[in-house]
Amino acid sequence: MREERSISLSELARRAGVGKATLSGLENGTRNPTLETLWAVTAQLGVPLALVLGTDPVIRGTAVEGVLLQIFEDEAVTYELYRLVIPAGATQVSPAHHEGVTEHITVFAGTLVAGPRDAPLRAGPGEHLTWRSDVPHTYSAIGDQDVHASLLIRYPHR
Repeated sequence: MREERSISLSELARRAGVGKATLSGLENGTRNPTLETLWAVTAQLGVPLALVLGTDPVIRGTAVEGVLLQIFEDEAVTYELYRLVIPAGATQVSPAHHEGVTEHITVFAGTLVAGPRDAPLRAGPGEHLTWRSDVPHTYSAIGDQDVHASLLIRYPHR
């Protein structure tokens, strides 16, 4: 994907904020990426995360575990639907996606604080949050209960 876009390894590493050695290891299959690294790289390539996940639908970040349930495509947008679990007390900060990407979370259990890092929102069971995720954003499970939620990520095509 990087070469198709005429982006050098060094340039993509710089834009995504990851080491060149890490990126090289990902490209030749000798390293396992974190969710944060995948999001940083796919944002710079302008592609949905699901495009690089392969056949394993489970993704893990520093705090979030997600299972990719479905990918929906139309002419202008790709949607990815995930089931999320965030352990009680855990927090994850994720890098910005490409311009125009939005996230939509519905909480089923627990209390979630999520959204733009500078202006997070709070939701409990049965509540829904939406934000533009083309900025660094965060997910936190507040209290002593794990958060169970669905996450829909909307990626406009570039």
